[in-house]
Amino acid sequence: MTTSRRLAGRKVERFEKNITKRGAVPETTTKKGNNYPVGPVLLGFFVFVVIGSSLFQIIRTATSGGMA
Repeated sequence: MTTSRRLAGRKVERFEKNITKRGAVPETTTKKGNNYPVGPVLLGFFVFVVIGSSLFQIIRTATSGGMA
């Protein structure tokens, strides 16, 4: 009976220690605002290609006379 009480006491101590740790997130794991996965040059190029191709399509459709 003493062995199981000792093990139960250890479990309770371990769980209580985990409860006091709850919510304590270190600063290094939180994100720091302006870390984008894509640089501004690549993002600008992507926007240029998308808007340019849509304008090109609109001009081509307008000069060909509609749905052709």
